[in-house]
Amino acid sequence: MTATAAPARGLAAPLSGGRRPGRSRRWLGLVLLIALTVGVCLASIAVGTRSIGLGEVWQALLDSDPTSEETVIIRQLRVPRTALGLMVGVALGVAGALMQGHTRNPLGDPGLLGVTAGASLAVVLSIALLGIGTPSGYVWFAFLGALTGTVLVYAIGSVGRGGATPLTLALAGAALSALMYGLVRAVLVSDQQTLDSFRFWVVGSLAGRDADVAWQVAPFIALGLLLALANAPALNLLGLGEDVARGLGQRIWLARAVGLASITLLAGAATAACGPIAFVGLVVPHAVRAFTGPDHRWLVPCSALAGAVLLLTADVIGRVVARPGELQVGIVLALIGAPFFIALVRRRKTAGL
Repeated sequence: MTATAAPARGLAAPLSGGRRPGRSRRWLGLVLLIALTVGVCLASIAVGTRSIGLGEVWQALLDSDPTSEETVIIRQLRVPRTALGLMVGVALGVAGALMQGHTRNPLGDPGLLGVTAGASLAVVLSIALLGIGTPSGYVWFAFLGALTGTVLVYAIGSVGRGGATPLTLALAGAALSALMYGLVRAVLVSDQQTLDSFRFWVVGSLAGRDADVAWQVAPFIALGLLLALANAPALNLLGLGEDVARGLGQRIWLARAVGLASITLLAGAATAACGPIAFVGLVVPHAVRAFTGPDHRWLVPCSALAGAVLLLTADVIGRVVARPGELQVGIVLALIGAPFFIALVRRRKTAGL
């Protein structure tokens, strides 16, 4: 048994010897998540500084007069914002599930691979050096930074005889993230104008993003989701231990590469579009495992829906509690996500991934 396969013994029990949730329970959970997703999407379109009834929402969506006030609010502001929130929530939920599965770390988060730190550094540099100050302008820089951060983490974590393992990737991600955040702070303390622009992005928000931003990140999120679904069966085998998975014909390097590519695409696109948003990728997989168990064929799609529900719910809460202004979704998630995650950790044994 190799060093990297040894920790998997504790992970194999829920998958092979533990009591699995029944199929009917999984289907019930999936149907409930679909209903909740539809509900929060409607709430996101209807609720805001100005509340609009569902009848008026439907009429505005079908209204042939695009100049009416309700139609402008619904079509140009709330529908693009809801669509972006849906995509970002799906992306972060799935990225979190993959991250925890590949690193075998119950506290695994998409930011662990340097995605968030790389995107933050790229955004700071684009603002300071190029004067870019709009989300549609620096979304590509953020995505490039996220991709670069992940590649560097994987390259550093692969050094040595053992190659890239969950432990070396986590350590490399922590070290490189600390370095990149240090560079971010160095730029910010020396440039007040960059700080003023960066602080609106770094808090994490759906506000101020138009349909162009959603269209820019949609292809990357779609590709990341396809890779995640393809990676789910391999993650189930990896949970039995790398030696067992290899004996069953699984190519470990290919499974790791596909998972890493999916996490990068999903978390990178979400961070580029809305800034760093915490707790979605951390909390959602834990909550979903309550009825899916450790089977990633169920965990991945259910985490996608649960991530969308959590993010859009937080966004709606932020619009309601601070009228006529609003709280950014990143702030709301920090307020409700931290206590929720602490409660999950206290009630469940997180070693049983």
